[in-house]
Amino acid sequence: MKSRETTILLKRREVEEKSRKVEDLERIIREFDQMASDLERQIQLEEDRTGVRDRGHFSYSTFAKAAALRRDNLRQSTEGLREKLAAAVRERDDTMEQFSRASQQIEGQHDPRGRRERPFGLSALR
Repeated sequence: MKSRETTILLKRREVEEKSRKVEDLERIIREFDQMASDLERQIQLEEDRTGVRDRGHFSYSTFAKAAALRRDNLRQSTEGLREKLAAAVRERDDTMEQFSRASQQIEGQHDPRGRRERPFGLSALR
């Protein structure tokens, strides 16, 4: 009985850890998306200020070039994080399913046929 309870506690901790990982990835993705949109606004402002929008033009703002490069890097990082998030969500869901099965096993004592035993010989009333 104690080993089942220990298994459930370990699975619960594992579910909590995986849930935190998913939350952290979601938060980082939101932050990266926000930073990328802020950089996009800064690029637009710089292009409006200088009047040069052609990135290949010799007088295009070096600040705008650097901001565009950083924005593009953030977007690439975000795509990689989205893939990691999808994998983390699958892992969390699998672990939650395992936890659910383990907790169901300990909550009700099952007989070999998979039915829940009733106290005082009431199993014949099924």
